[in-house]
Amino acid sequence: MMSAAIIILGIIGLILVHEFGHFIIAKAFGIRVEEFSIFFPPRLFSKKFGGTKYTLGLVPVGGYVKIYGESPDELGDTHHFDKGNFSHRSRWIQAAVIVAGIVFNIIAAWLLLSVAYMVGVPSSVEHEGFGVVQQAQVTIVDVKPGSPADKAGMQVNDVVTSINTGTQELTAATDAVATQQFIANHAEGSMVVNLKRGGEELHLLAKPTDGIIEGRKALGIALDDVGVLKLSPPVALLQGGLSTATYTALTAKGMADLFGGIFKGSANLDEVKGPVGIVRLGAQVADDGWYYGLLLIVLISINLAIINVLPIPGLDGGRLLFIAIEGVIRKPLSEKWVTRVTIVSFALIALLAIFITFNDISSWVHGA
Repeated sequence: MMSAAIIILGIIGLILVHEFGHFIIAKAFGIRVEEFSIFFPPRLFSKKFGGTKYTLGLVPVGGYVKIYGESPDELGDTHHFDKGNFSHRSRWIQAAVIVAGIVFNIIAAWLLLSVAYMVGVPSSVEHEGFGVVQQAQVTIVDVKPGSPADKAGMQVNDVVTSINTGTQELTAATDAVATQQFIANHAEGSMVVNLKRGGEELHLLAKPTDGIIEGRKALGIALDDVGVLKLSPPVALLQGGLSTATYTALTAKGMADLFGGIFKGSANLDEVKGPVGIVRLGAQVADDGWYYGLLLIVLISINLAIINVLPIPGLDGGRLLFIAIEGVIRKPLSEKWVTRVTIVSFALIALLAIFITFNDISSWVHGA
């Protein structure tokens, strides 16, 4: 329950970071921000300062900013320049305000990862980037479902300390490759795999079987040498930036594959997680340690950024598309047309969100 609450607060925080990006850049360009709200109405608290009304709402689902001139009824007299009116500013400034939310989500991911590296995070000794991993141990990084290892109760992040086959013993597992080779060399019989899980010591009996790795018997685990990567602040910022770029590229590729599958009719939407599924997954991941919960928050922040890049009306990318079209045709788009397209887009997004949420709840109820 506590892990789920932390994930929910994290998601709300990321939405507020996104809105703060719009807010601070609009303010920097002198555009009037009429309201910055944490959570949604009804309003519990409101105070005006510096021309902006700061409010706290009752419904805890993120927040919003109201920028003067974004709504069609706030265009004002276009023959008289008003610096504080969003619609009166250049296309480049409008684009900067819109794209700021996306950029701030990427910055949030970068800073969170950087702080994690300063504290020290679990990492493979063969990681790409800066620093040297210390205190490496042979660690289970994957367990194949239904495998002998899975049935015996082995889990990801378990540390292998030794293995006993009855006739031979690997007394100290200090190298993942050597440990994997020992298992392969003794795959014809049962073995006791001695593990550390947190402060607990486990002794699990398992027998390698066929059908997991072609050509030989296996337990169904993947091993790696995992230790702690702890970096000084300047190096942590560099590593945080490198990791953010890597995760962003991978997330973008995954999203492109998903949309490609949708257009081809081959996508499996059951694998797409909505708010309920993300919170459920986050609670499970956070139980494995603080870093894994933080990493999930980082990935959500990157996902928010990439989703908002999409040129879909109702998202930041859709607004950027409209600004680009107006820049090409040298005149504002029809207010009625923009409104209609945005409403239709919002309706489709809402239907997709309902469908995904229904799948999340159904999977939860059926224990999937």
